[in-house]
Amino acid sequence: MSGAAYKILQEVIIRSQGKDSLLKRATGTDVKGMIPFGLYATGVVVSWWIPPLALSLYVLVALLWLVPDRRIERAIAEMERENAQAQQRRRS
Repeated sequence: MSGAAYKILQEVIIRSQGKDSLLKRATGTDVKGMIPFGLYATGVVVSWWIPPLALSLYVLVALLWLVPDRRIERAIAEMERENAQAQQRRRS
């Protein structure tokens, strides 16, 4: 449910800032955010027949989020570079 809450928050932020928002540019199609939903759904279905596999899928989702997601940090750094370049052009 925390993943669903995060996805809802992300969509609300993007809608409030518009389609050209920094968050939208950073997340793009947000494949990393959608994979857990598929794994969780598969885990729920599989849990009826192969509970250890379902548990493994849930653990896999947790492990996916241990790998840091640097998309937002990269987007902020890119925006700062663009702003610095624009300021330099104005000074010239």
